[in-house]
Amino acid sequence: MDLRGAKRRLGGIWQVTCLALVVCVLDLVWAQIRYSIPEELEHGAFVGNIAEDLGLDAERLSARRFRIVSGAKKQYLEVNLENGILFVNEIIDREELCEQSLSCSFHLQVVIENPLELYRVEVEILDVNDNSPSFPWSEFHLDISESAVPGSRFPLESAQDLDVGSNSLRSYLLSVNEHFVLDIQTRSDGSKFAELVLESPLDREQQNTHQMVLTAVDGGSPERSGTAQINITVLDANDNAPVFDQSFYRVRLVENAPKGTIVIKLNASDLDEGPNADITYSFSGHAPIKVRELFSVDSRTGEIRVKGVVDYEKARMHEIYVQAKDKGPSAVAVHCKVLVNILDVNDNLPEVILTSVSTPVQEDAPPGTVIAVISVMDKDSGENGNVDCEIPHHVPFQLHSSFKNYYTLVTCDFLDRETVPEYNITLTARDMGAPPLFTRKTILVQVSDMNDNAPRFKQPSYTVYLTENNAPGASICSVTALDPDSDQNAYLSYSILEGDIQGMPVSTYVSINSDNGNIYALRSFDHEQLRNFQILVQAQDAGFPPLRTNVTVNVFILDQNDNAPVIVAPLPQNGTAATEVVPRSVDAGYIVAKITAMDADAGQNSRLFYQVLQANDPSLFSVALYTGEIRTIRRFVEKDPIRQMLVILVKDNGQPPLSATVSIILSVVDNVPESLPDFGDLTLSPQYRSNLTLYLIVSLGIISFTFLVAIIVLAAIKGYRDRNSIRRYNFSLSACCGFRSEESTTDVFKKSKLNVQITTGTKGSTNCVEANGNVPLSQPYCYKMCLTPESSKSDFMFLKSCSPMNATPQKNNAKGSDYPTSGWSAQDSRSLIVNNGATTPNELKKANMDWTLTKNQRNSAHKSFSSMERTFPRRPRPDPDGFSCPVAPQYYTWGSHMRAEYKMPSQVEGIGGVGSVGSVGRVPNRSWTPSYTQPPSAQPPPDYQHNVYIPGTPSGYCTLKPAPRGELDVYNSFSTFGKNKRFISSYDPSFDQREDNLINKDFFK
Repeated sequence: MDLRGAKRRLGGIWQVTCLALVVCVLDLVWAQIRYSIPEELEHGAFVGNIAEDLGLDAERLSARRFRIVSGAKKQYLEVNLENGILFVNEIIDREELCEQSLSCSFHLQVVIENPLELYRVEVEILDVNDNSPSFPWSEFHLDISESAVPGSRFPLESAQDLDVGSNSLRSYLLSVNEHFVLDIQTRSDGSKFAELVLESPLDREQQNTHQMVLTAVDGGSPERSGTAQINITVLDANDNAPVFDQSFYRVRLVENAPKGTIVIKLNASDLDEGPNADITYSFSGHAPIKVRELFSVDSRTGEIRVKGVVDYEKARMHEIYVQAKDKGPSAVAVHCKVLVNILDVNDNLPEVILTSVSTPVQEDAPPGTVIAVISVMDKDSGENGNVDCEIPHHVPFQLHSSFKNYYTLVTCDFLDRETVPEYNITLTARDMGAPPLFTRKTILVQVSDMNDNAPRFKQPSYTVYLTENNAPGASICSVTALDPDSDQNAYLSYSILEGDIQGMPVSTYVSINSDNGNIYALRSFDHEQLRNFQILVQAQDAGFPPLRTNVTVNVFILDQNDNAPVIVAPLPQNGTAATEVVPRSVDAGYIVAKITAMDADAGQNSRLFYQVLQANDPSLFSVALYTGEIRTIRRFVEKDPIRQMLVILVKDNGQPPLSATVSIILSVVDNVPESLPDFGDLTLSPQYRSNLTLYLIVSLGIISFTFLVAIIVLAAIKGYRDRNSIRRYNFSLSACCGFRSEESTTDVFKKSKLNVQITTGTKGSTNCVEANGNVPLSQPYCYKMCLTPESSKSDFMFLKSCSPMNATPQKNNAKGSDYPTSGWSAQDSRSLIVNNGATTPNELKKANMDWTLTKNQRNSAHKSFSSMERTFPRRPRPDPDGFSCPVAPQYYTWGSHMRAEYKMPSQVEGIGGVGSVGSVGRVPNRSWTPSYTQPPSAQPPPDYQHNVYIPGTPSGYCTLKPAPRGELDVYNSFSTFGKNKRFISSYDPSFDQREDNLINKDFFK
């Protein structure tokens, strides 16, 4: 029990200590000081050093926004912020400010910020004797009967003094006379009035009038006074005077009573008769002026009625002096006093005074930040004067009551300007009257912006489709960002972040208007060079610190038909149009040649169509619209010329379409084997064989050792080259070149395995050969197999690589004859470079890669490859039509460039691989080339791009299916000739039997 009691005592001590601390803190924050000054001080008069009295640093008054707020109508006092002195700003008239109130003061509120402190200052106004007493009239008239007995009293008009306290009316003085003396009375409110008392009887016959001077004196120093003259007329006697029911009345009257309201009805009686009993009522002479203004007395009935506005706040009670007098001669007036108590009514609305409003307030202000200091007041009394304040609950603000009738408006939650930029807070002040009266005041609180929102783009990303070949400087799109902040915090600037596009800075491609986000192209884009790119656009506001946001803009370059088709095969050779040999015995539908073209555009702009633009005989040849295959329309007749010139137009599907043309010469021969040289002449004469043997025996010893060393060196070099360069080379097996030999009149045929020499000087983008089923190599190469003019005396075949692209034409024999060139045209007038019979565009754009081969297509393109080839010479044919034609023996390669005059059945339809490549890089006019496949007549072309040569892919379109025997233009590649019995020896009857025997005897041993 003792322990519990000790704990209780300690708890009580702790509570008392906390309460004392709270009181000390409140005294520091809410303090009050008092000043007393006399009225009528001039402007600038010293009141007090308020900074010193409050313990404030005078130098920091301005920094802390020191200010005073007064509830008075005028700003009577002001503070010098430099020294903290409170001085008179306007002359103060106490009588005007407080009227007749004994105490006169007004209050000031001192507001200091950083931190917020409130002080209350009370200023008391001391009265100065600046007003003299005065009477309402300068003369008073009294009628007194001579029968009046000594001691009779006659009230006199009261003097008025606006001053209060000791400066107010103090006493009355009466001039010396024989009959009257003064009796000074004091009212309940402290005011004084005088009554004239009859001291000795009057005698009308001796003196009918009397004159005296009444003087009112105040208590000021020096004293002031006012006088009035009293004129008394002595009347003849009237025996009975009126008598009131009571000499003192007390009534209650509600303030703001309507005019005409009866306050009280007086009643006086007179024992006389006739006129001496007829009584009239009136205010006594010393009734105050304010009473006369507020009330009236009915002279006949004695009713006192409300005349003016009765206000409890101005006067809580009124004393009315009324006299009654009959109409007889020498009538004597009798007097009574009516005390009217005014009852308070709740007739005054509460008043709301904003003494300090801190607006705007920052949106990051913490809860508890003071927004405004509010004071309220109500002129009513009691419960009618008690005021309570409230604000709506849905706003993030609260009212805290500091002390009676003072409130502070503070934040109770975090503010967000973007959600609510300003608040109209309705403050309701309501008194406790019945019914209660209230006043509403709206406080506008503006929220200042902070940079707390980053810009936001309208879209998470932007996609722009731009047609190529745009004008530099054209606007391609516009990005827009929004920032919910305001002013500078919402001012946005746009920029493009650094980056690379194809190794170049993004600033060289596009630019942006920093004000409106418009993006402009700085160059003309080319779909074939750049199909799409991506940029990052940044929007940054001007706040501090600035906030920023990025957005991705994807730009897709749309294709435009700005590239004409490019003829890939056949190409002009040595200045002349490409020449193809057509057997005269072929049937209708025979594939004579195939035109292959490519278009660097994409989509429909790269879809190609072929048509015959010009022909010697339009009824003889036609070209497939989609494949470019040139076929015979009918069989040849004797009257058909043996030379046919065709001009093929290749047109794309763009709008407007672009086109290119290629010329091709078709030579009609009676039989292909007839144009071959006589293989019987290949047998060497005995004399030549003897000479050759002698040479070989002599040089055998020398060559044997040299050959052994050369083999070792070549093996080492070959191994080194295979390891370092074979991966980046491509094979391009082109046709063997022809040489002119004037010394040898015999045809020589050499059967041997081909040695392929790889040259590294060729540059290009076209893959021309696939060897042994390998994938296409990255660079093209070609080879030539040529015999020197002295080949009739040698058992060796010399190989020579093709010249690099873009090189000058080389001479192909000892005599130095050059290949002539033939022209070819395109609508875009692209220049061409002739290279040993191959014509290539000077600038060939990357081909359309939108399609790939199927697995079956790739298999069919690889199955027929072989590097085993044979060569044989052919005799030159005369040129009956005058066309240029090589005159030297020509050597041809069997295999990848086998001519397609021989109809052989195949396992696949449409030879790909080398055969297809052979259609790209055409061989000379009398070489054997790979066959072309006639597409099924019942189906349209499977893909318009099957005839477009695309680097990196086989150019043939193949579909694996069994080929019916006898179908036109179906072959196996000659690369399969004689390997593992895969060659199907089925020939057309038109095939020359002599040449067939020769081939079977010499090549299939």
